[in-house]
Amino acid sequence: MDLAISSLINTTAIAFLISLIPLGLILLDRIKKKEAPIAKGAWPILGHLPIFSGTQSPHRVLGALADKYGPIFTIKLGSKYALIINNWEMAKECFTTNDMALSSRPKLVATQHLAYKGAMFGNAPYGPYWRNLRKIATLEILTNHRVKQQQHIRVSEVRTSIKELFDVWSRKNSESNSSNYVLVDMKQWFTHLTFNMVLRMVVGKRYFGARTNVDEEEAQRTVKALKKMMHLFGVITVGDVIPCLKLFDFGGHVKAMNETSKELDEVLGEWLKERRHERSLGEKVDGEDKDIMDVLLSLLDGKTIEGFDCDTIIKATILVCLLIFSNSHINV
Repeated sequence: MDLAISSLINTTAIAFLISLIPLGLILLDRIKKKEAPIAKGAWPILGHLPIFSGTQSPHRVLGALADKYGPIFTIKLGSKYALIINNWEMAKECFTTNDMALSSRPKLVATQHLAYKGAMFGNAPYGPYWRNLRKIATLEILTNHRVKQQQHIRVSEVRTSIKELFDVWSRKNSESNSSNYVLVDMKQWFTHLTFNMVLRMVVGKRYFGARTNVDEEEAQRTVKALKKMMHLFGVITVGDVIPCLKLFDFGGHVKAMNETSKELDEVLGEWLKERRHERSLGEKVDGEDKDIMDVLLSLLDGKTIEGFDCDTIIKATILVCLLIFSNSHINV
């Protein structure tokens, strides 16, 4: 009797489990359908990297894939998967509904060597440090009050730059004793104007024009290093896509990153040293004359956030401000 009941129970259990198989297959199929399709043509180890090695620009390659696979799909960059979105509604979802899921950043080689090992706000992984920096940025640096407070700098720079143009024209005409036109490279003029505005708002310096407070060699060296840094941030190294090869510097990109980072760190360190010296002499500024470096020193001097010391945080934040504010105007 017990054997018969046991056999019946086993048979019923097996039948029940078998009946669940179609349901499981249906659920699995639905889950797969919800995942973004993976583009075909991935190579072993390299993934889809070879398709970007041709003469076509990366955005055109991705555009062609979007035409084939739709507004959202996945490609493989070495051992890493990348989600490609080509639709504004989905992009909006990434920054609203799925903001937390996509809020962190990948650990790239450039983050380690150019971004002070993740101390730079735009490259820091999501966590306590990033939240602290975001709080400082939104409440102290990028507020409407701060932008309005520094309005006089922008007005002053426009007036000064126009006055310098007039002075060039005056000298030219006084030398030739006639009313002549003066050829002006407007692209360079707007570039110098914008960069001077940014630099004055961030560290109180002026790099271009007759009324500068730094030598021309430092200005050119700093701008050249900033241009190189922006280029290197866009470089995908072998170590980014194949982590096991991170120790090998194929192409010399890591060496270039270290050299550029060291060069800019020396400039930023000198600015910070000068400002601390000014403050030690009692040359403390308030109100309209307070730049971003003053704000950061007032908030962070002597403090440590999640293992990053005050100097590192200030230099990283100043650097990201220069890169962001002058991104499209740095080609001088």
